[in-house]
Amino acid sequence: MSPFGWQKSSFSSGGEGNCIELAAATPHRIHLRESDRPDETTTATPRALAHLLHTVKGGSLSR
Repeated sequence: MSPFGWQKSSFSSGGEGNCIELAAATPHRIHLRESDRPDETTTATPRALAHLLHTVKGGSLSR
């Protein structure tokens, strides 16, 4: 069991298992995971995560 208080995105709905979850590890680190793979996590700084979210919301990612 994880020691972190994972939170699902407010945009997640239903039980499909396609949810991104976040947990504050420290004031300077945030863990991210996909709900259907809870043992696989990545860590980012709040600033890096904010930049990623801004980029995604702005639609400026390319494939």
